[in-house]
Amino acid sequence: MADQETFRREIAGWLEQYCPATMRSPYRGEEEWVWGGKQATFWCDDARLWLQRMVARGLVAPAWPREFGGAGFSAEHASILDEEMKRLGCREPVRSLGLWMLGPVLLKFGSDEQKRAHLPPIARGEIRWCQGYSEPGAGSDLASLQTRAVLDGSEYVVNGQKVWTSYADKADWMFCLVRTDPHAAKHAGISFLLIDMATPGVTTRPIKLISGRSPFCETFFSDVRVPAQNLVGKSGDGWTIAKSLLEHERALMSRARDQNADEEGQLDDLARQYVGVSDGRILDAVLRDRITQINMDLLCNRLTMKRSAETVAAGWGSGPESSMFKYYGTELGKRRRELMVEIAGFRGLGWEDAEFSQRELSLTRNWLRSRASSIEGGTSEIQLNIIAKRVLGLPD
Repeated sequence: MADQETFRREIAGWLEQYCPATMRSPYRGEEEWVWGGKQATFWCDDARLWLQRMVARGLVAPAWPREFGGAGFSAEHASILDEEMKRLGCREPVRSLGLWMLGPVLLKFGSDEQKRAHLPPIARGEIRWCQGYSEPGAGSDLASLQTRAVLDGSEYVVNGQKVWTSYADKADWMFCLVRTDPHAAKHAGISFLLIDMATPGVTTRPIKLISGRSPFCETFFSDVRVPAQNLVGKSGDGWTIAKSLLEHERALMSRARDQNADEEGQLDDLARQYVGVSDGRILDAVLRDRITQINMDLLCNRLTMKRSAETVAAGWGSGPESSMFKYYGTELGKRRRELMVEIAGFRGLGWEDAEFSQRELSLTRNWLRSRASSIEGGTSEIQLNIIAKRVLGLPD
């Protein structure tokens, strides 16, 4: 306990000294996110400096081994770092699917050569990854994917299409599910392949969403030649690896910004602005109750996630509650966004009219965007099936 308390004081002192003030303020929009990669952009010099300082200490991937760019922290110490960053309001230095999703998979399934080649650039924010899972005919039924990878000497030749590939047009590499054995059972014939997006034959096309934003893309492969050494695990291991990665993706989605503690007060602020107050209380008693309920749900969700993380850190492994995080987190986010628009009334339905404030326009777009959260990464219906069959053991 004393060692953890000493570490907490030391890391808090380092953060207070080296995290720039501009990096200790809430995001004002997605334009201030730092994604890293070869096309990395920084909205200010402090954003670049903050990433450099965190990289130098290995704190971008604190629990990774030092040899792969991490700090070699224990799970407990990594959790303390996360807690102190949140307490001080420190922004994450870089957002990265490589960091959140691919890295843990490579540490578990990757070869030594793959770890040395890919983990350090991820930890330095130098390479941006995207995820090639869903296809036009294989979304929730992901195992039906048809993108083919045929071994030709020392290379795989890849042909097919992926869809809903987040930021594929800006990514440097893709971790991709491909079918390497068309004659095997659909789950058994899938492999996990790493593809350089600069390889000839790879093309992307953005998809415009109803919210007006376009983070998603279609990705096409036409005779794309990929070194066989980019195969993670063995041929046919893809489904096992994919399931492991999806656990990280779903936990990540359940921690989406709709559940951030610093946003809990937004419902109150909106109600005070659009409904009004009397003696310091929101005028509508029913609305007060609904806001309180959602804020309590946010708190319970966050505490349950913290309890689960501490269980894993203690070596007990993840419990059944981990299967609920994606479902509950995204559904809670939808309820919260729905109430925000409802509070603002017609002011929450603006689009481009100059009569609406930027905050009001964001309400509309974020509400629309929240609907996709219960679809991507496995629909809520699929999550309920998983919980029913694999967690509760209910019969078909």
